[in-house]
Amino acid sequence: MKHFPIFMALEGRRVVLSGGGEAALAKLRLLLKTEAKLTVVASDAAPEIAAWASTGRLTLINRAMEPGDAICASLFYAANEDAAEDARVADLAHRDGALVNIVDNLADSQFITPAIVDRDPVTVAIGTEGAAPVLARSIKKSLEEQLSPNLGLMARVGKAFRAKVEALPFGAKRRAFWSEYYAADIGDTGVAQNRLEGLLDKHLNAPEREGWVDLVGAGPGDPELLTLKARKALDNADVVIYDRLVAPEILELARREAVMLSAGKEGFGPSVTQDAINEMIVSHARGGAHVVRLKSGDPTVFGRLDEEIEACDASGVKWNIVPGITSASAGVAALGQSLTKRGRNSGVRFITGHDTKGYADHDWKTLAGEGEVAAIYMGKKSARFIQGRLLMHGANPATPVTVIENASRASQRILSTTLSQLEPSLTDAAFDGPALVFLGLAPREALQASEEFEQKEAAS
Repeated sequence: MKHFPIFMALEGRRVVLSGGGEAALAKLRLLLKTEAKLTVVASDAAPEIAAWASTGRLTLINRAMEPGDAICASLFYAANEDAAEDARVADLAHRDGALVNIVDNLADSQFITPAIVDRDPVTVAIGTEGAAPVLARSIKKSLEEQLSPNLGLMARVGKAFRAKVEALPFGAKRRAFWSEYYAADIGDTGVAQNRLEGLLDKHLNAPEREGWVDLVGAGPGDPELLTLKARKALDNADVVIYDRLVAPEILELARREAVMLSAGKEGFGPSVTQDAINEMIVSHARGGAHVVRLKSGDPTVFGRLDEEIEACDASGVKWNIVPGITSASAGVAALGQSLTKRGRNSGVRFITGHDTKGYADHDWKTLAGEGEVAAIYMGKKSARFIQGRLLMHGANPATPVTVIENASRASQRILSTTLSQLEPSLTDAAFDGPALVFLGLAPREALQASEEFEQKEAAS
């Protein structure tokens, strides 16, 4: 983000614009919606600008800009539609201490003016940092159609009522009040006022809300793979308790006012204990909070879900599971493969590389069989152990093995190797992100190349 979006207070403050043509008119039509004190400096101002000046809506100085014209101005617009003149007046405004925007010159502007959806006092600003103005206008058009024309009226009436709403406790109860009010489209001041009075009485007399827990799968990392139900839970959460592997882009989707608590776990490394996580979940829920326990992938796959459910049950806390896309599904999609295939395997195993006691033991003899497919979670640090166990139980050294780091994310990397070369290949790859190991699967391109080679060998 190169431009930080803010809403600047302009009431009673000075804004100066240099220019009198079409570019100046376009900016002035927007600026006239504010309560700023507008000054236009132009020797050839359009008739509309002169008309606005005659009615007192702005001050017009009929000459070219001179030093001192932008003194005490909060903002300055260079809109002369002449590069040399715009550069000259921008330099003068800089010396006068104003923030400068040069119309259609992103590189030399200190700020930009976004596309705006106006439902005063509700304002939606849309910016693309100059990359796609047509897209910004398209988004503006879409929002104009979606947002009720009465939204501004409802906001003004609601603002006047805010002092009374302070009778409700801050947090979830107050949010529920405002959510219910703005859910209706009310186009009359009296009706809106009456609705507010009735809603306040209803919410003041409502019983205390019970807390509850949503055990939510965050998916493998790509925010677009987050389910709609998970997104809704994040949007309504009071407290979010998240795993180390949850992508930052997904955490950004949580409600801004939510308390964000890390519950990081790392295999063979520093971790928040499960008992401490259980205590965090239960204590916040018993305090009346909507808690989202956010887990990477799917909470039902190696997520210690049962322990957290048991803690909730023991404390009388209500809970709900919101499944997510597990990493194996995202990883195999990246390979262009399926987890099962007729004639190859009729089942697939989801196993973990380590458990609470260290490296995890499995039915290695079965896993070593021809055509077996397994998705090995947390298998990066235990790769040499897994490799040794499989080879010891007779697995074919040429069995394809694929390791996917950061599956589904922009930083995704894929290592295609064989069981005999899993180590040292994995160490050499120096993966530092979460990785999933697929036993018995190769990326589609590598598989096709291998089959073509075998066919050639057989023919010769």
